Amino acid sequence: MLLAVLCCLLWSFQTSAGHFPRACVSPKNLMEKECCPPWSGDGSPCGQLSGRGSCQNILLSNAPLGPQFPFTGVDDRESWPSIFYNRTCQCSGNFMGFNCGSCKFGFWGPSCTERRLLVRRSIFDLSVPEKDKFLAYLTLAKHTISSDYVIPTGTYGQMKNGSAPMFSDINIYDLFVWIHYYVSMDALLGGSKIWKDIDFAHEAPGFLPWHRLFLLRWEQEIQKITGDENFTIPYWDWRDAEKCDICTDEYMGAQHPANPNLLSPASFFSSWQIICSRLEEYNSHQTLCNGTSEGPLQRNPGNHDKSRTPRLPSSADVEFCLSLTQYESGSMDKSANFSFRNTLEGFASPLTGLADASQSSMHNALHIYMNGTMSQVQGSANDPIFLLHHAFVDSIFEQWLRRHHPLLEVYPEANAPIGHNRESYMVPFIPLYKNGDFFISSKDLGYDYSYLQDSDSDSFQDYIKSYLEQASRIWSWLLGAAMVGAALTALLAGLASLLCHRKRKELPEEKQPLLMEKEDCHSLLYQSHV
Repeated sequence: MLLAVLCCLLWSFQTSAGHFPRACVSPKNLMEKECCPPWSGDGSPCGQLSGRGSCQNILLSNAPLGPQFPFTGVDDRESWPSIFYNRTCQCSGNFMGFNCGSCKFGFWGPSCTERRLLVRRSIFDLSVPEKDKFLAYLTLAKHTISSDYVIPTGTYGQMKNGSAPMFSDINIYDLFVWIHYYVSMDALLGGSKIWKDIDFAHEAPGFLPWHRLFLLRWEQEIQKITGDENFTIPYWDWRDAEKCDICTDEYMGAQHPANPNLLSPASFFSSWQIICSRLEEYNSHQTLCNGTSEGPLQRNPGNHDKSRTPRLPSSADVEFCLSLTQYESGSMDKSANFSFRNTLEGFASPLTGLADASQSSMHNALHIYMNGTMSQVQGSANDPIFLLHHAFVDSIFEQWLRRHHPLLEVYPEANAPIGHNRESYMVPFIPLYKNGDFFISSKDLGYDYSYLQDSDSDSFQDYIKSYLEQASRIWSWLLGAAMVGAALTALLAGLASLLCHRKRKELPEEKQPLLMEKEDCHSLLYQSHV
């Protein structure tokens, strides 16, 4: 059944999307630093004739950065995407895309006016046909060359500032593997020098918004190449798991009987070749990953360094993360304490909230546990488990947003590590997206999680939970203050009543007003209550 689905899909694939638009990599585009391709609907740049958008200058944020990257003008990703382009399509209304030819997340229809909400479900809740279709889609993406996007195989300097373009075709699945590699690669400083303390998608505030966009873009491309407009990425709920229960041939591939580091021959993924895994080689040659195959997918779950990651995350770990009220704190990197982001990412303990360089927990724990291709940051997206894992991490992010209802201002505007400020554009996406654009509820982006839909009725309780906790800690003080206040109110009310009574008694009967002097007494009583 799965083979039949796959053959049908391979016969009818459509276009794709991802990083550098193919229409924007000519010497003219690169030297003029302009990426404003025509929309096929009317032939005008950015669909301007149809009111979809226009070609405009890119406005970059000048907010100060953190001290983690002490260089300027040495990396193509700085002030993204200004090294390559300073003019791109800026789309109007609900239109989106490098040429304004698609809709914003959560919108649909020819005019992008129809709202829709898709639901991501647990992979174990999929029927057999649905699960087989998902596996077929993954394989299709691995065998479909992107017609819209290419990847650079050299730096802008190696391209002689755009006059000698260096780009290569790539399949849709590997396109996203390359994106994850490029955003987290070391900075190449020339000669044999590199700088490792740089990452535009990890170890800082942008970790959760960046991966949220990554999944949305990946989901969008599968919808395009399959024509399945309702496709969503399934998630793997790994809370309290004692083993990798998706590591079977029915799902994401069992272990090879003769070599536990490889996948079972019965798995579709056993024949997959990985890319972007030879980091030391790229660094020593000061080159980029060029998308060529580098060997089979590897995975040996559970045979990892247990001193660093003793166990998989528990429900209690997740609940502790959700109880943290600060999204970010301190230096806003992997040393941040009591930061929801840093704790969920796995650099801080889910027991104390304190940063701990000796342990890898939460999100990081799953990567370490897989003990293979997924355990290396830059190449981790080669393993399709990456998608299921990050979909569940995103669902925890969504729970936190619903529980604490943070304002956009909660996301740091300045002084975060390079690429992570609120108004910074996310590397290496074109069209352009800002980190702050995805610090909003998933419902506003057109998707939800099946297990969160059942808890929507509890959202009010979640919202006031933190306030109730604070009130409980000062309850005795509040009770005492209330009792003292009540006593004072009674005393002042008695005095006010006595004064009013005396005032009336002192006046001769014929001079007393026909109506009580309510204003005078009311004024005294009001002040006593205050």
